[in-house]
Amino acid sequence: MAAETTSYGANNMRVLEGLEAVRKRPGMYIGSTGPNGLHHCVWEVVDNSVDEAMAGHATRIDVTILPDGACRVVDDGRGIPTDMNKQQGMSGVEIALTKLHGGGKFDGEGYKVSGGLHGVGVSVVNALSSKVVVEVDRDGKRHVMEFADGGKPQGQLQVTGDAPRGRTGTTVTFWPDDTIFETTEFVSRTILERLQMMAFLNRGLEIRYQDQREGHDNERVTYKYAGGIQDFVRHINKTKEALWSKVGFLEGKDDEGTQEVEVAFQWNTGYNRDGIHSFANGISTIEGGTHEEGFKTALTRVVNNYAKDNRPGNVKDLVLTGDDVREGLTAVVSVRLQEPQFEGQTKAKLGNTSMRSLVTKVTNEYLAQWFEENPTEANKVIKKAYSAAQAREAAKNARNAIRSKTLLDGAGMPDKLKDCSAKDRAERELFIVEGDSAGGSAVSARDPRTQAILPIRGKILNVERARIDKMLKNTEIQALISAIGAGVGEEFDVEKRRYDKIIAMCDADVDGSHIRTLLLTFFFRQMKPLVEAGCIYIAQPPLFSTQVGKSKIYLKDDRAQRAFLAEHPNHKKDFQRLKGLGEMDASELEVTTMNPESRTLLQVTVEQAALADEVMSVLMGDDVAARKDFIVTNAKDVKFVDI
Repeated sequence: MAAETTSYGANNMRVLEGLEAVRKRPGMYIGSTGPNGLHHCVWEVVDNSVDEAMAGHATRIDVTILPDGACRVVDDGRGIPTDMNKQQGMSGVEIALTKLHGGGKFDGEGYKVSGGLHGVGVSVVNALSSKVVVEVDRDGKRHVMEFADGGKPQGQLQVTGDAPRGRTGTTVTFWPDDTIFETTEFVSRTILERLQMMAFLNRGLEIRYQDQREGHDNERVTYKYAGGIQDFVRHINKTKEALWSKVGFLEGKDDEGTQEVEVAFQWNTGYNRDGIHSFANGISTIEGGTHEEGFKTALTRVVNNYAKDNRPGNVKDLVLTGDDVREGLTAVVSVRLQEPQFEGQTKAKLGNTSMRSLVTKVTNEYLAQWFEENPTEANKVIKKAYSAAQAREAAKNARNAIRSKTLLDGAGMPDKLKDCSAKDRAERELFIVEGDSAGGSAVSARDPRTQAILPIRGKILNVERARIDKMLKNTEIQALISAIGAGVGEEFDVEKRRYDKIIAMCDADVDGSHIRTLLLTFFFRQMKPLVEAGCIYIAQPPLFSTQVGKSKIYLKDDRAQRAFLAEHPNHKKDFQRLKGLGEMDASELEVTTMNPESRTLLQVTVEQAALADEVMSVLMGDDVAARKDFIVTNAKDVKFVDI
């Protein structure tokens, strides 16, 4: 078939001017136009205020959701410059709000340390808003400028009077554009989690939140932490049993004073080895980087050096590895530097080699001193590390035993796995189902070419409370490891996974929710790259069915049932409660839960590793009171939760 002939010349090429590019391709700047992108706009505005705080010019930030749904961010910093830029022929306010790469973070003079590198933050928010009002208190005057229709100035910057009581600072109020975003409704819990983290990372900074919308009871929350990241570690560890009460702290700078590092740390009785949370200029570096590498290297060296003269008598010649040393460790590594180099636009990994050297040097020096000054705590660390090393040896033997049964090498699959025939991993899906009866229905309902079924019996081991050697002896976990085929723990290789979608398909009841949470805990702790790669999903089986004419309608939950009745007030209310997946026939299970054309899947993502760590510890740890408090606190936002 011949290709269609079309003209293509310079006249077909288009240059997107100014903020037009943002509105044309918003995902390039904020990730998506869904809830994550909407809240990203809040982060962009707040981050500017935080930069003022890091520069030593702001002490308080107020974030308010107004009654009409707009977001207002107020700080007491220096205020955006209001004088005219001779080169651009416009005020500093107009540059900041309308020029994608305009700002004070390029020459190193306006800001010595900043999370923003590209100067696109608040201008992007302006582009994606139906209206923005900027108020600047500076030089004793109140300056106001308004923008509308995707960032267009509605007049010049105006002086409207004196600044109240000599105040300085910036106020940005924006109304997200509902023609751009899928939703313009902010979620308090999402905003509060981010604001709390920023308060932890900026010692002494006060951040206040208020929600003035109807139905939110004028919610007010204030965050301010005199202990900074030490309080952050206490917060992460609040549901865990610490080895001691104090939180260690070390800090240092380079000779020029352009780079600085802070580390707070505390060990607990748990078995998690992934408790280091790193930040660069207030940005969460979820993929780590040179600062995290420097800390890990120095930590392992210092602990082994101390252990030479403080080794328990029953460990012989065991050498402690980094994993041994980090078992039960919670640490926050926060660095600030003038010229950060992040890998990728997502800023997920720090690349400055000089920061590795600085963190290694500071940790070597001050952690060794801390161990010498705190021998009781240090000896508890050594004892725990050697216990972890012994468990590692036991786990190695358990792995070897499993390999002898060809479970980990992929040569043999679990007997109960009903695999699919497709060779292309991108097409292959693994459904983890609850019980043999549901497994039988799922096998009948599946597409055998692309969908594999793995039934699991009962509730799998809670890996939050078990070391890996015990975990590897669990039959159901062995089956999961074998079916996925990519190893487990530190040996896990996400590129070796046999399926591109791994779907937890559990009953829509309390037991099903518990099993689903156990599965998610296992994936988060032992196969975290799967979660980070977006390979973990949750199926959405319906809870009710009803007949409308000749059609059978399925409803996900009680909320869906209420919504259906509101739309069909004359319905006879003859609903059938679907007690479990095993009670559905194959045709029902296919159309409601498994067929890609009609099913609903929820993708599990990890936005903030530290927050996810805390949630897993709360939900699956031993602290019942904390778990109850978490559920009650988040109940008002339950309409935004899909699981």
